[in-house]
Order: sequence, then C-alpha cells, then structure tokens
Amino acid sequence: MADTIEKNVTRGGQFLVKETKCEDIFTPEDFSEEQLMMRDSVKEFVDKELWAHKDRFEKKDYAYTESSMRKAGELGLLGVAVPEEYGGLGMGFVSTMLVCDYISGATGSFSTAFGAHTGIGTMPITLYGTEEQKKKYVPKLATGEWFGAYCLTEPGAGSDANSGKTKAVLSEDGKYYSITGQKMWISNAGFCSVFIVFARIGDDKNITGFIVENDPSNGISMNEEEHKLGIRASSTRQVFFNETKVPVENMLSERGNGFKIAMNALNVGRIKLAAACLDAQRRVTSGAVKYANERIQFNTSISSFGAIRSKLAEMATNAYAGESASYRAAKDIEDRIAAREAEGTSHQEAELKGVEEYAIECSILKVAVSEDVQSCSDEGIQIFGGMGFSEDTPMESAWRDARIARIYEGTNEINRMLSVGMLIKKAMKGHVDLLGPAMKVQEELMGIPSFDTPDFSELFAEEKVIVANLKKVFLMVAGSAVQKYGPELDAHQQLLMAASDILIEIYMAESTILRTEKLAKAQGEDKVQEQIAMAKLYLYKAVDIVNLRGKEGIASFAEGDEQRMMLMGLKRFTKYTNLPNVVALREKIAAKLVAEDTYCF
Repeated sequence: MADTIEKNVTRGGQFLVKETKCEDIFTPEDFSEEQLMMRDSVKEFVDKELWAHKDRFEKKDYAYTESSMRKAGELGLLGVAVPEEYGGLGMGFVSTMLVCDYISGATGSFSTAFGAHTGIGTMPITLYGTEEQKKKYVPKLATGEWFGAYCLTEPGAGSDANSGKTKAVLSEDGKYYSITGQKMWISNAGFCSVFIVFARIGDDKNITGFIVENDPSNGISMNEEEHKLGIRASSTRQVFFNETKVPVENMLSERGNGFKIAMNALNVGRIKLAAACLDAQRRVTSGAVKYANERIQFNTSISSFGAIRSKLAEMATNAYAGESASYRAAKDIEDRIAAREAEGTSHQEAELKGVEEYAIECSILKVAVSEDVQSCSDEGIQIFGGMGFSEDTPMESAWRDARIARIYEGTNEINRMLSVGMLIKKAMKGHVDLLGPAMKVQEELMGIPSFDTPDFSELFAEEKVIVANLKKVFLMVAGSAVQKYGPELDAHQQLLMAASDILIEIYMAESTILRTEKLAKAQGEDKVQEQIAMAKLYLYKAVDIVNLRGKEGIASFAEGDEQRMMLMGLKRFTKYTNLPNVVALREKIAAKLVAEDTYCF
C-alpha cells in the first residue's frame, strides 16, 4: 500500500530534496465554487456576529463567546471536519482550513474557543474513539449542543506533556477509573460539557486519555477565570478532579496511548493555528491601509510616506506568504488522506497518518505564521501611532491576541526543534533521503564553482536557483552537525534553532514563489506584478535570515579549514547574480494596497 502512495503523493519534508513544480501545488486561487461560497458565508457570520461586537469580547463577555459558538454550531461551522455520519459536514482538509482561517480573524477570544472545541476538544474522539464513543459524543459536539475542552497541561507539565501527575485508579469492581489531579490553562472550561483528560494509570510510562463529562457533583471543580494579556473572553480556568469517576468504556483508545493522542492532536492544531492567524493579518493590514489613507500629516496622507509604505508592503507580503505555504501543506495532507482511503484505510486512520506525515510542515507553519501575525499587529499599532495604543482602535487588541499564538500548540521554540528533529528521524528511517543530497553538497564545496553567466530571462529563474541553493545551506549545516554530534544533536538546542530558521524560510519562500508562478501562468505576468514583487521581496528577506543563521550555526561547531570552507559555501549559496531593487518592490506592493484601500491579494 505504502508503495502506491509514494508514487502519487510526496512525503512530508521532501520539499527539501525534491524539486516541486508550480502545477503540483494547491493555492488559494484554486478554491472551488463551493469553497468560495463557504468562505463568504463564514465572513458574513464573522462580520455580523463577531467583528460588530468586538468590544464585548474585550470586556470579557464570556457569555457572548458561548452564544456566538452556539450560533456557529447552528450554521454547521463546528462540524466542518466531522464525518457526516456523526452529524458533521464531512469536508476535506483544505475546506476545514478555509473555515478555520476566515472564522478566526476578528477576535482571538472566539478563535481560541472555536479552535479548542473543533480541534483538541472534538477531534480526539473522532479520530481515536470507539464507534460507541463517537455516536454518543460527536453529534452533540458537531452541532454545538455540547462544547469540548482538552485537559493536558498541569502546573508541572507544560512542554513536557508526558510528565503529568494526574492519576487514574481502577475501581475494585473494574467498572470505572477514579481520576485525581489538577489541570491548568483549560480553554472553554467555563462552558464545556465534556473534557478530554489525560492521566497516568499506576506507574505507566505514558499517560492515557479519557472522555470525562463535566459534572460538578462528580468531583470536578474550577478556579475563577484567568486574567490574561489577550484572548480576554476566551474561558480559561484551572480544573480540579477529585476522585472523579469515569466509566472504563470512556477510556480513549488504549491504555498508555494518551501521549500519542496528545501529540497527533497538536500536529493538526499547529497547521490550523497557522490558518487561524491568516485573516487576522488581512484585517490588520486592511485597517492599517485605510487609516494611512485617511490620516493627514504635513498636508498629505501618511500612506504617501515611504516609511509607512515599507511597513504596509512587508505586512501584506508576510500574509501572502503565509497563505501560500498554509494551503500548499493543507492540500498535501488532503491528498495523502485520500490516497490512504483509496487503499482501503479507514477515514480515522487515513486522517491520522495524513497529518502525521506532514508534521514537519505543520511545525514550520505554526512558527512562521504566528510570528508574522505578531509582527503585523505590531506594525499596525505603529502606523496608527498614538491611536494604535488606544483601546478605541482594534490594533492593540489584535496585538494582545496575537501574542498567545507563539505559545500554545507547543511553543515556537519546541516547534523549531521538532521540525529539524523530525526531519532527521525521517532521514534515518529512509523516508526522506537527506544523506545523498548532503554528500553532493559536500562534493560541490570541494569542486570549482562555475563562472558561466546563467540565463535568467524567464520569470523566477534566478529565484528558483537561489531557493535550491538555500536548500544546500540547510543540507550543509544540518548534515555536518549530524556527522559531528550524532544522537547528541538534541542537546545542541541553539544549533537546532538556527537550522530550523533556515528550514522555515526555505519552505515559506518556495511556497510563495510557486504560488505566484502558477498565478502568472494562469493570468499573465502583467496582471500579477504586485504578487511577483511580494514573492521576490519575501525571498530577499529569507536569504538574509539564512545567511545570518547559517553563519551562526557554522561558527558553533566548525573550526579552521572546515569552517572557512563552509563559510565560503554559505557565501556562494546566498549570492544573487542580480540583486533586486527592494525599495522598488515594496513601492509596487504598497501602491496597489493604497489604491485599493485594503489587503487585496
């Protein structure tokens, strides 16, 4: 079965060693009529129910968050990823990403409630539950009759999720488990009907998952709502279990399988979190453009000033890159799921394996897009000036809400190390051939470079060569680091972080270039000049980051001749033949934004 899949669908992480053609990636321009209608109905819901009442979320109106969730349930938006036989819409992975994207841009409070419920609150039952469990719980969760929450984190177990102290003790008659422990940062705790709880049975190495109904008379109590920097109307509480009785049939999957459930739920959560940061960037950018057009200083709109135009261009470029990479990965996952289902695998297993296959890309996207939304909202405040710091404008709440995205679903530091660690593990299992390409890079470093002037007349010809060269930088740095440290590489976190930043920039830049090349072929280069400028601008910034992080990585483990050779390689692989006019690129992007008075890509 696996052999058939390999012929049709690329593996996760293979973007690093395989050339991808623009025709082979999915882009936001490829949405079907049905998907566009879904997007528009989500936008209508968001504008009417969320954006128009943004102040209620900022005033910690938890009841309004709950009632908005119920309305989303009535519209079927809580069940987009749930199979039809359990009361959902049974949509494909790209469509579920699309809904998550456009439903999340108005306020982080609702976005968090939606993500916690549809993702980590419902999905573990859909993907790991028995038929009885799915029939009992999923229809109620899909319609919003019930809401879900996820109890993993404890005071002493955050990033180290498997170290939780919550205990599950089997009763003498073997009919139920008695759960005792403390969980914290539980989203939706204040209004949820059912918890996914992780606890340890005896001295088991790994935790176990349980479905626990929220019944205060069954030893369940909570602290008051947490006071948070952002996502203020997202219900977040500590939850205490005191000998809470859970029927044995409510164990999720098998004993000791909880850590695996938690990790796989987080993989899906990571790519969905990237999606959840996209419309926030579009809205912030649009708001900043409108304000810049209206704000008059020195007898002219501030949108005519180069310093402001530079910010607007960078904000739009990062949003466009985030869209490009997120939907590329989403379709890869969807194709992988379809290929497995075609081979006779159950939907549960196909979805689990499909997402797990692209765990590297999920981590990359989580880091890149969560950092871009923070930067976007920060620049939004700056464009608004003093008004941006006021609660009367939406910029300061966007900035506060954006901050959590770098922490939940695994911190960005954890995800950076995971992306490289998972890639190396895949290479060791033979799923991605890193060794062959890494050896070729070493040979190239020893050889004499070509001094021929290449033909870069075709669109993105030079940019594609540069992306291929950035991949060589990663192979050079990571390959040498693996040779030097072997299994001990995990201990060199700063080196892993540097390598991860290189990996992230490669995926983001390549996705942006491929999307734009596909767009140019479909519409003609003259029609997409601004998108071409964004792809070139993103790559220019990526090359700088790769250069900086590559130098840092090389200096941390190489000395003498080896270091000199690798630094020469780094210089060669990050060199432009024709340096782009970065100011002109930004100017072209900003001119379009200012003329359209909104994010228009």
